[in-house]
Amino acid sequence: MADLMTTEQARWIVPLVVALIVVVSYLLLRRGRGTRLKRVLTEIGHDRIDNLLIPNGDEGEIQIDHLILTSQGLLIIDIKEAVGTVFGSDKMQEWAVISKDRRYTFPNPQAALYDRIAAVRHIVRQVPVSGRILFLDGAEFTKGVPNLVCNLDELLEEFGEHDKDVAKVKVDAFKPHWELIRKAAVGAQVDQIVGRRKP
Repeated sequence: MADLMTTEQARWIVPLVVALIVVVSYLLLRRGRGTRLKRVLTEIGHDRIDNLLIPNGDEGEIQIDHLILTSQGLLIIDIKEAVGTVFGSDKMQEWAVISKDRRYTFPNPQAALYDRIAAVRHIVRQVPVSGRILFLDGAEFTKGVPNLVCNLDELLEEFGEHDKDVAKVKVDAFKPHWELIRKAAVGAQVDQIVGRRKP
């Protein structure tokens, strides 16, 4: 009878332990991605605003997930999480992701990024403004990488500054323009909360 109980318990314990290992591994992987993302954004950025709302230049507002003050100017980052092979190009309206067990499509993110870049440029006309669609680890472009798309390593290589003294001089020149963004963001958020629009 004791052997029967042990066998019966093993039937439930083994799958439970395997499931627990899978869940813990997944959580550690996501935490590692988040830690690496945070490290790279901190490395390239001298200041950062997340989830800001600014005027879009057409009597409305536009949301920007991440705006970073870099030594090269202002950088807008749209983050995409996709695991699998990504099929997309500058001219495709829909991009597709194919993984082992899933296939899905999403709208080409470039148009929205161009709108965000235009909105920031409308506020800070004399500062370089760029944008990147950042795919985190797990996404693979086998048919070529579309314009403005990068991964964390490419982002760090393009926007990282090795000479910190030179970077500080550049960033100091951009700071008055950075403050214009902050003021525009506060104004847009107040307008949205109050429920009024500028005439």
